[in-house]
Amino acid sequence: MDSYLIQVNGHGDHAPMRDVHLKNTGNTISPGKVKGRKPRWAVRASEMSKKTFNPVRAIVDSMKVEPNPKKAMISLSLGDPTVFGNLPTNDEVTRAVKEVLDSGQYNGYAPSVGYQSCREAVAAYYNCPEAPLKAQDVILTSGCSQAIELALAVLANPGQNILVPRPGFSLYKTLALSMGIEVKLYNLLPEKAWEIDLEHLESLVDEKTACLIVNNPSNPCGSVFSKSHLQEILAVASRQCVPILADEIYGDMVFADCKYEPIATLSTNVPILSCGGLAKRWLVPGWRMGWILIHDRRDIFGNESNADLCYAALSAIPGLQPVRPAGAMYLMVEIEMEHFPEFENDVEFTERLISEQSVFCLPATCFEYPNFFRVVITVPEEMILEACSRIQEFCEMHYQGAEGGQDLECDK
Repeated sequence: MDSYLIQVNGHGDHAPMRDVHLKNTGNTISPGKVKGRKPRWAVRASEMSKKTFNPVRAIVDSMKVEPNPKKAMISLSLGDPTVFGNLPTNDEVTRAVKEVLDSGQYNGYAPSVGYQSCREAVAAYYNCPEAPLKAQDVILTSGCSQAIELALAVLANPGQNILVPRPGFSLYKTLALSMGIEVKLYNLLPEKAWEIDLEHLESLVDEKTACLIVNNPSNPCGSVFSKSHLQEILAVASRQCVPILADEIYGDMVFADCKYEPIATLSTNVPILSCGGLAKRWLVPGWRMGWILIHDRRDIFGNESNADLCYAALSAIPGLQPVRPAGAMYLMVEIEMEHFPEFENDVEFTERLISEQSVFCLPATCFEYPNFFRVVITVPEEMILEACSRIQEFCEMHYQGAEGGQDLECDK
């Protein structure tokens, strides 16, 4: 039997395969070159998917118990009010949707935050003197679950932690862990109708705590917090400067002897993102219509103050032309390259900005748009001002005027 030796230049599992020779007893057979590494399938689950775990599904799906065949199955497990048909959707709700479908006006893409008319309707429904709302304070989502997901993504970064009730809805933990956010469980007290153990709650707060989740009325407990208890919760949040993510999907679904208090109506200083939707109270969980109500009367979440500061500061620097942003977390700045002839492009400009001023902005070549750079505006206000001051010093050092090649220092 012939034996063959394959010789490959390079080292390691992923070394490029070049100069491949097949040898048979010393004689080279069909020498040639193979470019690139050997094709092979390497599709692996993402790190995010590996962190995504639903404890409800894990437990339920592992149950192998067969029901008693002599008795009809009665399922008390699924939180869907429509399953048995005893709670029909209101005719007015169904009729409204039919009218929208028949109009043919809403079959295209909606704005990412929802149609203005719909946001206005939600704001009008929940608006009250204690917690005023406008359409701009409403973001429409694909169900309350997406509202919670978006709120978590806005409030917490990987490595931070959130405070979650125990017992509590499993989705909070599922979403948080998938995002690399730590979950700290605070206790509810059954002997006090599932009120929060406030001392335990406050003991969990540290410098990495991003938000407190308050679920009222509660899933799975069915409890409804009193006004006084909500005020105690708000006192903790205020003392510790921790914003609240309020899961209020069951709002107003209370028994006759109870009163539901939206938590945002009881505080003017604690910023609150209230998540809700049509699913439960309006008996249409499959319609996937939810929302986030933004309660931030003291602008603690922040408006565009950083954007305005940054835009104003950079606008005053010769050679730069910032473009005023209207959302997201960024501001783009045009570099008038003709005034900075020592730099070939935006990459060299930003590299020197780092080496001389320790300010790192992304060159917009990263986004296929050369001669601009991008600024992230979510850093603390004092850092924005310091960064803009350093950028100004950098530009004054390197700016060349239209005539005579004089820099700004010579013009003063």
